[in-house]
Amino acid sequence: MAAEAEGEEDRKPRSDEAHSAFTPPPGTAPEVSPEDEPTSEFALPAGTEPAEAAPETGSAFATPSTYSAAHSPPAYIPGHGFPLHRIKESPWQDRMRTMLRMPVDVRPVAEPAQKPTEAGPAVGRVLDLTLRIGELLLAGGEGAEDVEAAMFAVARSYGLDRCEPTVTFTMLSISHQPSLVDHPVTASRTVRRRGTDYTRLAAVYRLVDDISAHEVEITLEEAYRRLAEIRRNRHPYPTWVLTAAAGLLAGAASILVGGGVFVFFAAALGAVLGDRLAWFCAGRGLPEFYQFVVAAMPPAAIGVALKVAEIDVRASAVITGGLFALLPGRALVAAVQDGLTGYYITASARLLEVMYLFIGIIIGVLAVIYVGLQLGAAPDPDDVLQIPDRPLIQIAASMVLVFTFAILLQQERSTVWIVTLNGGVAWVTFGALRAAELAPVPSTAVAAGLVGLFGQLFSRYRFASALPYVTAAIGPLLPGSATYYGLLSIAENRLDAGLASLTNAAAIALAIAIGVNLGSETSRLFMRMPGAASAAKRRAAKRTRGF
Repeated sequence: MAAEAEGEEDRKPRSDEAHSAFTPPPGTAPEVSPEDEPTSEFALPAGTEPAEAAPETGSAFATPSTYSAAHSPPAYIPGHGFPLHRIKESPWQDRMRTMLRMPVDVRPVAEPAQKPTEAGPAVGRVLDLTLRIGELLLAGGEGAEDVEAAMFAVARSYGLDRCEPTVTFTMLSISHQPSLVDHPVTASRTVRRRGTDYTRLAAVYRLVDDISAHEVEITLEEAYRRLAEIRRNRHPYPTWVLTAAAGLLAGAASILVGGGVFVFFAAALGAVLGDRLAWFCAGRGLPEFYQFVVAAMPPAAIGVALKVAEIDVRASAVITGGLFALLPGRALVAAVQDGLTGYYITASARLLEVMYLFIGIIIGVLAVIYVGLQLGAAPDPDDVLQIPDRPLIQIAASMVLVFTFAILLQQERSTVWIVTLNGGVAWVTFGALRAAELAPVPSTAVAAGLVGLFGQLFSRYRFASALPYVTAAIGPLLPGSATYYGLLSIAENRLDAGLASLTNAAAIALAIAIGVNLGSETSRLFMRMPGAASAAKRRAAKRTRGF
């Protein structure tokens, strides 16, 4: 009885909380409604298959994924950038110069002109070929911007997109970055020897033009073979022709400043002797400075000898004619061009070279004139500046001067006649402006501007360098008379007059260089330049102005 009473006591609820109408009976599972289950906004809907798991991104410090150079993504091109079809229509010089002046992030994507291999471009060989081509151009006297444009054209033609060439006076370098995460590849080359051979320069330009043309297929091996042939080719004119051309140049210059037939032959003899002495010093390894010192002495010595012998000729014209054959007009034009286009290091080095060569000429002439003064030669300084007006004879003499100057520069025969005509036009312009009583410096600048304009137009017509059409044409404009008058005044201890005349000569030389560059830039008004329409909508790039 006690056990039954205890069991009933256990079955009774102990409080109201112990029993509920919603409590499931013992031994049954609770039923849960689907609406009561907790849900998430990231849960998949019913009836859908889960997608494949995405790869983990990893840590922010993990190495990013990369790509190969052969499958690199295209560079970013903004909607208002330079249109590609306009760039393709222009010569490669204008295309590459335009892209070099662009910021790197807005340059058009490189479309290789040569077929790339399956493994991608051979970076090392392409960079080496690019440097070798740039070396020949820089050693031949080409401007720094044109050398960079040629190197840029070769690299892009063989599929190297992210390339940055750099040119200084003696150093060439180019850097290529395969991608944004790969290490860049950089190669450099030093220019140790310089020579004037415009035939070789034109051959290099033709090679670059063929490499950058989509219609011509040139493999790396073929480009190397053509470059080796260009290096091995001999000069177009033998040594005796160059020596005779130096004599004719000095003789024509002496006629230009008022000399006669006797003075012509005397100046030619002095220039030939100076040229042979310079070749002798060069063969012995003497620096170019001493070669100019030695080359300036024979014409000055012949002029002093004529004055000592009291022969009634213009002895000053003999010395002036010899100076025309030595003044470094080519280097001066290249120096000013590099400075005006923003290559200040190269321009400073070229100007320093011009200064050394000019000082060498001054030392050679001054030494001979001083000896002549000790021997009793009393040249008349005013005789130097009194040049008679002989228009037809002077025009013919100026064209002969340009013709012989072109031969000394080793130009192709097809360009000699063109540059001779260009020089004749420049001298006629200078003479007309001087007859209108315009000052010598602006007259020289205008005539040199025409030389640069016509030279640039000729070079674009023939897809070649502008140097063969410009350098020889400035020969008649060189300040030979002002230089000799300044040296003679210094030798006679008239420093004020001498320094003033040399300053005038320097101003004329700078007017030649600036006029040539301005004429070249003016030619852009007559040519269709790539990206001109879109560039006109943008503001001009700012340069540093002292802050």
